[in-house]
Amino acid sequence: MSKPGERPRPPSSRKPRASSQARIAAILAAVRAQLAEQGTAALSIYSVAERAGIPPSSVYHFFASVPALLEALTSEVHAAFRACLQAPVDHAALRDWRDLSRIVELRTLETYAADPAAMQLILAQHGLTEVTRADRRHDVELGRQLQQLFARHFQLPPLPVDIDIFTLALELSDRVYASSVQEHGRITPRMAEEGMRVFDAYLALYLPPHLPKHDTPTA
Repeated sequence: MSKPGERPRPPSSRKPRASSQARIAAILAAVRAQLAEQGTAALSIYSVAERAGIPPSSVYHFFASVPALLEALTSEVHAAFRACLQAPVDHAALRDWRDLSRIVELRTLETYAADPAAMQLILAQHGLTEVTRADRRHDVELGRQLQQLFARHFQLPPLPVDIDIFTLALELSDRVYASSVQEHGRITPRMAEEGMRVFDAYLALYLPPHLPKHDTPTA
C-alpha cells in the first residue's frame, strides 16, 4: 500500500522468476505426456501433479483448472506452428503458389507427427470450449502470418476483407486431419493428402492458378 503523498506503483510487468518458469515448464510437460498417452479424458490437476512430481497446490498456484492447463499448452503447440511459417523457404524452387502451400502443410503434418499431444489437443474430440476458443484465436494469428508468407513470395490479388481465407484454409485442412485422428488415432497418409487437397482447393477459389512470383522475396 502506498503511503500518503506517494504515487501508487504501477503493476509489475516482470516475467515469472526462473524457478516459477521451470515449474510451469514441468507442469506443461506432464500435461503433454498425459495427453499423448491417454488424451484429455483422464486429465486432472491431481494426475498432472503426480506425473510432474509436485503437490497439487503447486499446480493450482499457476493454473486454476484443467482448461487453463490446456489453454497454456495450446499456446505452446501453436508456437511450433508459427515456427513452421517462419522457417526459411527456397524462393527459387517455388514454381507456383501451390508449391508454397505444400511446404506449409507438410511442415504442419510433421509437427503433428512429432507431437501426439498436439493431435489430441487440436484434432481430437474433447468438447472443451475454452480450448476451442484459444485454438481459434491462435488460428487467426497463424492465418495472418500465412498471408504474409504468401505475399513475400507472390503478388497476391485483392482478397476479401470480411473473411480471412488463409485462416479458413488452415481450419478446413485441420478438419480433414481431425477426421483421420478420430477414426484411426493418427493422420494417415491418405488423409494427409486429402487435407492438403482441401487446403489448395479452398485457396484456389481466391488465388489464380498462375499467381505472379516476386523476383526476390519481399521484406
